[in-house]
Amino acid sequence: MKNIAVILAAGSGTRVGGSVPKQFLPLADGKTVLETCVDAFEQNERIDKIIIVTLPDYIAKVQESMLLCGWQKVADIILGGKERWESSWNAVQELTMHDAQCTMYDDINILLHDCARPFVSQRILNDVCEALEQHEAVTVAVPATDTMYSVDGSQCTMHDVRLVDIPDRSTMFRAQTPQAFRLSVIRQAYERAIQDPSLQATDDCGIVHKYLPETPIYIIKGEESNRKLTFQEDFLN
Repeated sequence: MKNIAVILAAGSGTRVGGSVPKQFLPLADGKTVLETCVDAFEQNERIDKIIIVTLPDYIAKVQESMLLCGWQKVADIILGGKERWESSWNAVQELTMHDAQCTMYDDINILLHDCARPFVSQRILNDVCEALEQHEAVTVAVPATDTMYSVDGSQCTMHDVRLVDIPDRSTMFRAQTPQAFRLSVIRQAYERAIQDPSLQATDDCGIVHKYLPETPIYIIKGEESNRKLTFQEDFLN
């Protein structure tokens, strides 16, 4: 069974600031966020192929990184969409088109990973790939350690937000990536989703959970080091 990683690197990264998307900013060792992220999947023996989803103006930059880092598993660079889910859907369609002639969809696992989480460990990748041998949908998450608030989301400014409920923290997890699926499952979920005129989604598990509710999603233990780089100060640690 093939394990194909999709690195989602098409975001604008506006919250970091500056004119360059955060996936192309350097980390402490000089490598960019993208290079560090792809390296993790390139080094993993269970990953067979890598696809990078990026912005139109940065295809040449990705190609430059390919040559610099000597990646052997990167098979394609494709364009992302305006929303994250559109980038995932583009990758699903690309894989469906390329692999339809040579294998069944159920023989392919797709690991969708946010490039903004460049420090994903080999342990996480191994555990996800191992779980995909038994399950059709797998995600990575860490237990919530802070008290969580449910709020009235209708307010626009933080000082007007009203606390509605305090959920039981023991049932709450913080989502990470990769989020991984049998290709046939995520394809079917997205085919249903794009028919919904009110489609809204922040991640791929949300698509499967809403549009393919009969498919259970299993959680692999994440790590705090698998953090998301969102703000400028995240690059200082």
